[in-house]
Amino acid sequence: MSSPSRRLLATSLILALAGTGLLACSDDQQKDDSSRLTVWSLEDVADRVNATKAIIADYTAKTGVKVDLVTVNEDQFPSLIASSAAAGDLPDVVGSLPLAGVRTLAGNELLHPDANAAIVDKLGRDTFSPRALELTAEDGKQLAVPSDGWGQLLIYRKDLFAAAGLPTPDTYEKIAAAAAKLNTGGVAGITAATAPGDVFTQQTFEHLALANNCQLTDDSGAVKLDSPECVEAFRFYGELMRDHSVKGAQDVDTTRATYFAGKAAMLIWSPFILDELAGLRNDAKPTCPQCQRDPAFLAKNSGFVTAIKGPNGTEPAQYGEISSWAVLDGAADPAKSFVEYMLSDGYPRWFGMSPEGRFPVRKGTGDDKEKFLTAWNTSQAGVDTKQPLAQVYGEDVLATLRRSPDTFQRWGLTQGQGKLVGAILGELPVPKALADVIAGKSDPAGAARRAKKDVEAIKAGVN
Repeated sequence: MSSPSRRLLATSLILALAGTGLLACSDDQQKDDSSRLTVWSLEDVADRVNATKAIIADYTAKTGVKVDLVTVNEDQFPSLIASSAAAGDLPDVVGSLPLAGVRTLAGNELLHPDANAAIVDKLGRDTFSPRALELTAEDGKQLAVPSDGWGQLLIYRKDLFAAAGLPTPDTYEKIAAAAAKLNTGGVAGITAATAPGDVFTQQTFEHLALANNCQLTDDSGAVKLDSPECVEAFRFYGELMRDHSVKGAQDVDTTRATYFAGKAAMLIWSPFILDELAGLRNDAKPTCPQCQRDPAFLAKNSGFVTAIKGPNGTEPAQYGEISSWAVLDGAADPAKSFVEYMLSDGYPRWFGMSPEGRFPVRKGTGDDKEKFLTAWNTSQAGVDTKQPLAQVYGEDVLATLRRSPDTFQRWGLTQGQGKLVGAILGELPVPKALADVIAGKSDPAGAARRAKKDVEAIKAGVN
């Protein structure tokens, strides 16, 4: 699994480096070698590297352009991009770039928005998810070319819900009622991240906070974590974890293990869990009693909620991450054709490397509006065992997941606060305040005020 929490940690380090001034603009002169590209990819898992090389080999055979692929570990990317920028030796293209990373590179004038906009226009702006384009643009500039994404999920035991006569848990009220009713007999009502030093806790809380229209800042950049919407989000999350969940600090591994053991009725996790839930990975198999006879028991008996609505929410919302291709400033001419290839001929193989966490945000072509969504539907998921997700979860579930990028939201990005977003990921003031609510050391309003104060202090440091 490519951990979403590691991706966010890497992004926070990029932004920390940006705050020190280590990122510098590249040479404005275009590179001389128009038949060779340097492409960095943040996908460094061996099987995905090999898959990327195969796609690139086909691009080279078609165009004659040679590509030097540099696979960069997510944790090393911040220092490498900083040193490359300082030396005026940036790559032509970066792939698998997260949203906050796009904003940081844009803030340091390392991107080539005109080139990225030209790619989107040539491929067809109407073939992309409108939300993905919005999240990768700012002030009318297309900062990067969105490729694929994943959104946080609430996973629930359909069999337990049906037996208890409970509806789909897609609102605060329904989630709370189900957690209370099903928190019996050695089964927790819900399990979700609570570890105060874990980015995964930030992701999970932000997912539920967005559902209640709790925003990090307003459009002017003022921190709004003490708003009534945010106080309610702190209350809701705190009561769920304190009264109807597993005791002790919970993280990526423990929450998954609890649900896999059949000891939780609900779980909040990323879609990277889908292949594991289906028993397609030997290193993370479900262990529930029924799973001994049928490794796919949990997959068959789990439902998936993407967007959630709180009592103050204006519409259902979902925390989401978009991965982009970005042409950088000073890139050689073929950079645009390379990204175009990765989002057309090479696209099904790119998102097919790990379809459980790569929902295509370019849905199709001008001639076939659903081409890439259809291709994703049949992509082989898993590691030790390969199987199309459609065979495991059925068309209804996959249709819901395919639509999810259109409901993605994120704190701060559309308000122009990309640097602040990355900085708070480094210090995690919100999970720390949340931990006090869960432990009963602070009331929701007090925790919200503390989070606001801490974020304001961080904001003062990055401005």
